[in-house]
Amino acid sequence: MKKYFIINGEVYIDHQFEKVNLLLADGKLQILADDVQPADCEVIDAADRKVVPGFLDIHTHGAVGRDVNSAAAEDLQEIGRFFAGNGTTSWLASVLTDTKQQTEWCIDQYLQLDQSGGGAAELLGIHLEGPFLAAEYKGAMPEHLLRSGDIALAREYQERAEGNIRYITVSPEVEGIVEMIPALRELGITVAIGHSGADYQTAMAAIRKGAACCTHTFNAMRLLHQHEPAILGAALETDIYCEMICDGLHLHPGIVRLLLKAKGLDHVVAITDSIMAAGLPDGNYHLGVNEVVVKNGDAKLASDGTRAGSTLTQIRALRNLTAFTGYSLEELIPLFTENPARLIGVFDRKGSIANGKDADIVLLTETLDIDRVFARGNCIV
Repeated sequence: MKKYFIINGEVYIDHQFEKVNLLLADGKLQILADDVQPADCEVIDAADRKVVPGFLDIHTHGAVGRDVNSAAAEDLQEIGRFFAGNGTTSWLASVLTDTKQQTEWCIDQYLQLDQSGGGAAELLGIHLEGPFLAAEYKGAMPEHLLRSGDIALAREYQERAEGNIRYITVSPEVEGIVEMIPALRELGITVAIGHSGADYQTAMAAIRKGAACCTHTFNAMRLLHQHEPAILGAALETDIYCEMICDGLHLHPGIVRLLLKAKGLDHVVAITDSIMAAGLPDGNYHLGVNEVVVKNGDAKLASDGTRAGSTLTQIRALRNLTAFTGYSLEELIPLFTENPARLIGVFDRKGSIANGKDADIVLLTETLDIDRVFARGNCIV
């Protein structure tokens, strides 16, 4: 693998920018002393650039005309290439509630994906959005495929995936779910709650059992009321992570600021929830079994106008967050890097710039445009 030596850049280390030199070799990072000049490297002068960790998107259904639920292995690679061009160097493939046969097919495509050559964002595993979800808050989920808790089915999926289902969204009020959460965790799956009308007590019970995140917070869930805090109140009160779609459509900028103030910058995860229309113009698309119409970048079900995912990229979400909140780049970077990496248990190698971690970095201009992207040491952009 080609070696790169990055000099004169402001590098994001321990939540602040420092002038250090970086070596990208054998897919890993090394922070060098200023007087060290490694041989046989391509030297990249990153003056006037901000060097940040590669972004992680743990909730996305596709991009550039590829829908995860129907994406063959080569399609997953194309999604990864598009993501890398937008600063996302790692991701989870979010499988929308589907038939058992199709879900297993999606799992098989992940296993067949050859990532050894680099050239794309690394697909870290699978996110199951369902099927253990509440019909009342189904969003774009096909209602006839939703079901009660079934740990045997979850175990079957995880065994087929060879342990690569990293994340699942469940509704606490669905029969059997609260009791099932510890078993899901034992399977190595991080549990999020969402698509839910759960009352406060039930949501809190799910959190006490080990639910660690709230899926696309404020969207597709019962909202806060002063006499009945519901699932949203439980998510805001506790220390679980909260996903946030920052496209200016799913959440008003005031709600974005409120969520960050309530949770703190260390407990919010910036996701895209993107669909196959990301990177493409307005038009007719699909999300799983649903027909979707995108107008002015806003994706909605053709059947009833329900919002169905987004056309967002993470670099655009970062620009939006900067505009909506006034927070500095130093403050916002963890929402895209450290927080999702910690949530799904990959912070040992992803989510920050440190010795020995994967060489996933993004060079940003002052206007938050992407200059270069490295994924596992490969120069993608």
